[in-house]
Amino acid sequence: MKIYRFLSEDDTSAFCHKVTSALNKGWELYGQPTYAFDAANGVMRCGQAVVKEAEGDYTPDLKLGEL
Repeated sequence: MKIYRFLSEDDTSAFCHKVTSALNKGWELYGQPTYAFDAANGVMRCGQAVVKEAEGDYTPDLKLGEL
């Protein structure tokens, strides 16, 4: 099955670490990163979609971050 995650975080090194961790677990970048102002919290936020091939069948209770 192909699985999809959207990673997001404030525009700090934490975002880069989150994406780097996913890449090192076999996830691949999917599309362009996003960057937007979060007016409610007054911060810039980053986002990046990632995909991965995994064994088994999809169910909504999968813990995608653990795959």
